[in-house]
Amino acid sequence: MDGGVHRAALSWENATLAPVDRLRSDRAESPTPGLVEGTEPGAGQTSAIFVHAQSFEDLTVEAEEARQEAEREIELGKPEESAEELQVLVGEKIKEEERHEKKSWLESRIEEEKEDVSSEAWRSHRKHVFVLSEAGKPIYTRYGTEEALSSTMGVMMALVSFVEAEKNIIHSIHADGYKVVFLTKSPLVLVGVSRTCQSEKELVRELQYIYYQIVSLLTLTQLNHIFQHKQNYDLRRLLAGSEHLTDNLLLRLERDPGLLLSAITCLPLASSARDVVSSSLQAAKAPNLVFSILLAGDCLVTLVRKKDQYLHHIDLHLVFNLVGSSSSFREGEGWTPICLPKFNTAGFFHAHISYLEPASQLCLILVSTDREDFFNMSDCKRRFLERLSKRSAYQALKEALKCSSYSVAQVGIPELRHFLYKSKSSGLYTSPEFPVVYESEEEQDRLMGLYQDLHSRLHHPTRPLRFFYRCNKAENLLAWVTSGFEIYLCFSPLGTKALAVAAVNKLLKWIRKEEDRLFILSPPTY
Repeated sequence: MDGGVHRAALSWENATLAPVDRLRSDRAESPTPGLVEGTEPGAGQTSAIFVHAQSFEDLTVEAEEARQEAEREIELGKPEESAEELQVLVGEKIKEEERHEKKSWLESRIEEEKEDVSSEAWRSHRKHVFVLSEAGKPIYTRYGTEEALSSTMGVMMALVSFVEAEKNIIHSIHADGYKVVFLTKSPLVLVGVSRTCQSEKELVRELQYIYYQIVSLLTLTQLNHIFQHKQNYDLRRLLAGSEHLTDNLLLRLERDPGLLLSAITCLPLASSARDVVSSSLQAAKAPNLVFSILLAGDCLVTLVRKKDQYLHHIDLHLVFNLVGSSSSFREGEGWTPICLPKFNTAGFFHAHISYLEPASQLCLILVSTDREDFFNMSDCKRRFLERLSKRSAYQALKEALKCSSYSVAQVGIPELRHFLYKSKSSGLYTSPEFPVVYESEEEQDRLMGLYQDLHSRLHHPTRPLRFFYRCNKAENLLAWVTSGFEIYLCFSPLGTKALAVAAVNKLLKWIRKEEDRLFILSPPTY
C-alpha cells in the first residue's frame, strides 16, 4: 500500500503550506491549506454560530465537573422538576411518540430483541452498546433484550468496580480484534464493544452522545436525584418507549458525517434568500424565546439565537435526532420538554416543533424557557409564516429543497469523487451527494468507514497526524487538518498524490467561491 504521512511537528514548507507568520490576516480570495482559523472558507464573518466549534477533543476529555454543574443555578432553563412531574412529562412525550412511531422501526426493534444473545448472529454485529446503572441494573442494549443480558452487564459492572477498588479507572480492553470501551458518567456506566477500525477515543465520543441523549430526556439533576434515593432503581421505567431515539442516534453516528466531524451542514441556499428567512425569524420573537431553528431534513437552513446565548452542536444534533425519529410532529404543532445538556444539564427547555407545511421538509423548532409558552410560540410561527410567505425567498427556499445537495462534478475536478470539508471556526461542514459509484447503501457505509479511519488517524490521542494519503484498490484517500479546517477527499484509484494535493487548492477555491451559499457566514441574533 502506497501512502504518505506527515507528523504534527513537521515543517510544511515542502508541502506548499505557508508558515503562519506569512499568512494574510484577512479573508484571501485564493485560499491555501495554510489559512488560519477565522480566515478559512466558510468561516463566520461576524461571530460564531456555536459555542465551541472544535469540540472533538472537548468531547473526549470532559472533567468530572458534571455533578457540580448539575447543581449550579443557571439563568435560562427551568430546573428542579419534581420526580412525579418528570415522569408525567417524559411519559406523555413518549406515549405520543409511541402512538405515531413508524411501523418499520417497531418491526426492526422487535427482530433485534428476538435475537438470542448466545447466538452467532448476535455476536456477529460489528458494534454493541450497553448502558447500565452503577448498581449493575440494565438500562439499554442495542441488540437483544436487557433482561437476557443482565448477567453480562453485571460482569461489566464488576470489572469497573474491581478496578475502582484499586483506586484506578478502566478505560478499555483490547482482545481478539475487539475493543471494549468503558465510560463512567455517574450514575451511569456506558460500554461499547466494537470490531470496527474506530479508535478508542472515537468510541468514547459515541458513548458520550448516548449519555447526552439520556440526559436530554431526564436532566442530570433528576438522574442524580433518582439514584441518590434508590441506587437499584430501574431507569427503563422512565425511558420506556424512547429506545428508538437511541437506536436512531446510533445509526446517525455511523452514517452522518456531521457527528463524525462535530459539525452541522447547511442547506445550499442563496445568501439573499437565507437572510430574508433569518430576518423573518428575527421579527417573530417573544420574551422567553431563546433559539429559533429552521431545519430542512438533516440540513440547517438558519438558526437565530438570543444575544450572548450559544447553542452547542451536540445539542443541535440531539434536536435533529428528536425530529427525525418521530413522525408525530407532522400531524400538528408539538410541545415537548427537552434538556439541552451542553447548555444546561439541570433543567428543561420547552420546544415548539412543527412543519411549515404537512408534506414539507421544513421543520421549525422554537425553544422557550417557559413551559406555559405554547400559544406564544404558536403565534411566533404564525407571524414568521405570514412574513415569509409575502417574500420571494419562500419560493427560493422551496426550490432549494428540490435539490438539497450538489454534485461533485460542479467542483470541476475530474478525479475527485467525494469530499468532506469542515470550517473549524464556524462549526459547519459541506459535502456533495454520493456519486453513482457509491449509490448503494453498502458502498456508502464502506466510504463512511474509510472516513472514520482517516479521522481516527488525524485525531489519534498520542500520535495525531496533520496529513495522510492512502491508496486502495477502489479509491485513493487524502485527509488534511490545519488550524482553520479539516478536509477529507476521495479520488479515483488512477490518481496520484501530486494530483490529490493540487486538488485541495482547487477545491478550497471553489468552496470560497460558493461559501455564501453553502455556509451561514453572518449568524443572526435577536
